[in-house]
Amino acid sequence: MSTLDHVDLELLAALAADPRATVVALAERLGLSRNTVQARMARLERSGVFLSYERAISSTALGFPIEAFISVMVHQADLPRITADLARVPEIVQVHGLSGQVDLLVRVACRDTQHLFDTDARILAIDGIERTETSLVMGEVIGYRVTPLMALARREA
Repeated sequence: MSTLDHVDLELLAALAADPRATVVALAERLGLSRNTVQARMARLERSGVFLSYERAISSTALGFPIEAFISVMVHQADLPRITADLARVPEIVQVHGLSGQVDLLVRVACRDTQHLFDTDARILAIDGIERTETSLVMGEVIGYRVTPLMALARREA
């Protein structure tokens, strides 16, 4: 990915402040032409700056109020197949590969504690998974955010 310049960082900050802003509104806010904003947005998208256009939907609103992180230790040679098997478990909302003693950090959403127990059992039953350890989410203290990183990048640019 190419280095972000001052204009890119200002555009990203404007998008973070108003994710629904139109290209015209962004152009007016930044004092740029519509074509410049469109071209920069296209370049940022091609270079992988934008992670997703998917709306973040509450798992609680869908009837799955219990969230947990499941630390998963696996047989390393089986990791690609294990990842494919995990992707078929609908309760899994996110998986991160980690370094250290834990191989995967799996985030799940469930209806209740029995559903969580059953989901953990299904994960543990996947061939190549050696062990799991489950931690119940008590609440989100700091949500996913990049605005402070953008501010830091803008100061350093």
